[in-house]
Amino acid sequence: MQGIIVQFRRGLKTYTPRHFLIQVEKTESRKDASKLVGKSVEWKSPQGTVIKGKIAAAHGNKGVVRAIFEKGLPGQSLTSKVEIK
Repeated sequence: MQGIIVQFRRGLKTYTPRHFLIQVEKTESRKDASKLVGKSVEWKSPQGTVIKGKIAAAHGNKGVVRAIFEKGLPGQSLTSKVEIK
């Protein structure tokens, strides 16, 4: 299953560098997104390095999930694909 990194988890004046919002394919509701909680996520850089994370919770009512990665992803990772296992 694949998803697209939409944005950092952020507030009005702050952002959380390890937390990312991911839009997952074929999930359109909070109910579908909550089934993915606990699954692992992998982002591959263009150089081939892999950064792993885990889905922590659903975010909103449109099927977006919040993932926490081992370390922060670079800004270039926005709008790139991740693999959900």
